Amino acid sequence: MTVVAVTGASAGVGRATARAFAREGADVGLIARGRARLDSTKREIEAAGRRAVVAETDVADCDQVEAAAQRIEDELGPIDVWVNNAMATVFAPVKDTTPEEFRRATEVTYLGSVWGTMSALRRMRERDAGVIVQAGSALAYRGIPLQAAYCGAKHALQGFLESLRTELLHEGSNVRLTMVQLPALNTPQFTWSRAKLPHSPQPVPPIFQPEVAADAIVWAASHPRRELMVGWPTVKAIVGNAIAPSLADRYLARNAYGAQQTDQPVDPARRDNLFEPVPGDQGAHGPFDDKARGRSVQLRLNKHRIPLLVALAALAGAVTQEVKK
Repeated sequence: MTVVAVTGASAGVGRATARAFAREGADVGLIARGRARLDSTKREIEAAGRRAVVAETDVADCDQVEAAAQRIEDELGPIDVWVNNAMATVFAPVKDTTPEEFRRATEVTYLGSVWGTMSALRRMRERDAGVIVQAGSALAYRGIPLQAAYCGAKHALQGFLESLRTELLHEGSNVRLTMVQLPALNTPQFTWSRAKLPHSPQPVPPIFQPEVAADAIVWAASHPRRELMVGWPTVKAIVGNAIAPSLADRYLARNAYGAQQTDQPVDPARRDNLFEPVPGDQGAHGPFDDKARGRSVQLRLNKHRIPLLVALAALAGAVTQEVKK
């Protein structure tokens, strides 16, 4: 029986991912802040017929992460899959972001994943088995304005995982790492992340539902991919930046400020979750259901790229033979 630990499991991608693993027959350890949301997620897992353990944790604290991992193993059994998903951010220009805000966003988004990976490895190395899935982003390759704290953390994770992967290969370890690079998603982060903007933040269209991300994460956990890109926008951002980064700089300078804001002014009473969880149970979805896509054709093709390439090669061969006749 598979045991999965998910950080950031109380909302957004983490919550959708926990539910998706439960539907696949896994028991799930739920790691996040905000007890009420965690308990709600636990009820959803149990309604799917699986066991769940709540570990209320601030992932910025390595001791809390280690305690969460031990609790999950004590109650559910050895962790087979660890998903690093927890994040925190600030929507603001660099000039308006304080050192404390940068530190906190980095400690949650970057170091929280480092601590999670280290706790998972302490257990998986001994068994020489297990998978660590990192929820990444197109922004792990391409930084955009107003999200320097988040982009910096995701870039750092990309480098951290590359270093660790080479070490595991050197050891001959069977523990596997994979990073799922995600597109813009309709999650509650846009309602509760700290925002120092004139208008409310939004994901850069096109927007996908968190279930698309969850589907990719669950699939990546059982398929040996080094990296999985989700959605054509992610592919375009990563490939485009590799080919013409200066062009991307200018494009984003012109367009990305407006693309990341709605036409609604920021509520002066807006509460954020940077240092403390926001009360209430927002679920997995944010406020953009009317704009979000429930599936990705690119992801479906990406999952089956080898059979697809074989079929295309066969078709090309058949066409070539016909031309020669």
